[in-house]
Amino acid sequence: MARHLRVQFPGAIYHVTCRMIGDGRLEHSRLFVDDEDRKRFLDQLAERVEQYHIRLYLYCQMVNHFHVVYETPEGNGSKFMQSLLTAYTVYYNLRHRRHGHLLDGRYKAKLVEGDEYLLALSRYVHLNPVRVSPIKDQPIEERIKILREYPWSSYRGYIGKTQALKFVEYRPILAQVSGPERHWAGSYRRFVEAGLAEDDADFELALKRSPRSIGSDGFRGWVDELYLKQAEKHGRTEDVSLRHVTEPLTAETVLEVLAEVFGVGVGEFKRRRRDSVLRPVAARFLVRYAGQSQRDVARTLNVGSGSAVSKRLASLSGQLAKDRQLRALLAQAEKRLASLRSVTPRKDQTEANDT
Repeated sequence: MARHLRVQFPGAIYHVTCRMIGDGRLEHSRLFVDDEDRKRFLDQLAERVEQYHIRLYLYCQMVNHFHVVYETPEGNGSKFMQSLLTAYTVYYNLRHRRHGHLLDGRYKAKLVEGDEYLLALSRYVHLNPVRVSPIKDQPIEERIKILREYPWSSYRGYIGKTQALKFVEYRPILAQVSGPERHWAGSYRRFVEAGLAEDDADFELALKRSPRSIGSDGFRGWVDELYLKQAEKHGRTEDVSLRHVTEPLTAETVLEVLAEVFGVGVGEFKRRRRDSVLRPVAARFLVRYAGQSQRDVARTLNVGSGSAVSKRLASLSGQLAKDRQLRALLAQAEKRLASLRSVTPRKDQTEANDT
């Protein structure tokens, strides 16, 4: 059976869920066996949020699955998820001495309409830890206590129980609750925890109405239309502008800027030299600003493979920690490249379609 296409465009917001493959026995279906696994996953998530310029709104880790909600200014959600899941699978299989697939089929991704649907989705995701047996049968007061102390979701950062994480963007959702900004955390906490007593049947029905989207009738119809157009064009990404739209730079532009900053010719970034930082630096910025995968970078820089690029990126991190001058050059390159990309907040396309 052919795989369904992913509907992708700049500014899209997704709710993604991934579940561990298993045979029904709990000991064989733990996606996160212990806190070391959970921490590693969060580290890998944070790295890729930065690498792919993702706006991460929410996350929640359970025993055998996880939820993430994020926006893609560059329309690169599939690359982001592929990189994250590959990295975690490699780590998990090595640590737990297993091999083969880790997840139960492809990850599930639904496009999300903004405003009230995104806010309702945030409550649904954050309440996951207290909607499982046997916790769901406990008194509300006990469930609230468990929810506020649960360390493996973004909820505690939203309600001010822990320091805000740098890789999570809280404001887009918090801005939707009532009251002045200084009261947002408390208002959001009351909104989420009210979901333990209220019936969320309407939103749960909205979750089931479409395999591709969560939103109003108009939004779902619009997404279905995008899907059909994309299918007709065999996966060509639609030119749709929503929310924060960022245009990637060309590989040539990235290399030209780096050549100017480092005072070398463009060709130097493609030459093999022992202990040279030029190819690792180029790889870092081609991924970040040209939207290239590690396999694309390997072709651009004449490196053997995507895994070889990954090793060079890892070695660069170690060199940066010891070399202040290199850090300064990278900061200069970062500033120049960032100024070349256009970021254009626009009115949500779905609002125009629903009026």
